[in-house]
Amino acid sequence: MPYPDLLVAPMREDLVKLGFRELRTAQDVDEVVTGSDEPVMIVVNSVCGCAAGALRPGVAFSMTHGTRPPVLATVFAGQDLESTARAREYFTGYRPSSPSVAILKGGELVFMLERHEIEGHGPYEIAERLTEAYDRYCGADAA
Repeated sequence: MPYPDLLVAPMREDLVKLGFRELRTAQDVDEVVTGSDEPVMIVVNSVCGCAAGALRPGVAFSMTHGTRPPVLATVFAGQDLESTARAREYFTGYRPSSPSVAILKGGELVFMLERHEIEGHGPYEIAERLTEAYDRYCGADAA
């Protein structure tokens, strides 16, 4: 049973305030992923402690970097079941993981940060991993 929205709303707002679009349906996910040739970052948010203590703050720190994905989106694992399942269909080669972060280009996965790479790491470490990915996949010289 999903957590009551009253408890989840502040967790959603952390990313929405940073400019992330919430994807609540499979159609929302498809539109974002296939609707742009630009890099798309999808954060799989969750209610767990590593999302609150490390992932969301790490994502926030990474947003101050000069290069970042132009399209920012989020799904909420355990809450938005349809959109989370559809997003994970694009994360080929990876098992479901929440929280996690994916960057896609042209609908193809180019970067994945899984829960085991988040859990036990601090926000600054996560921000560093993300900004390295931004430079590699989202900059002017990105492949």
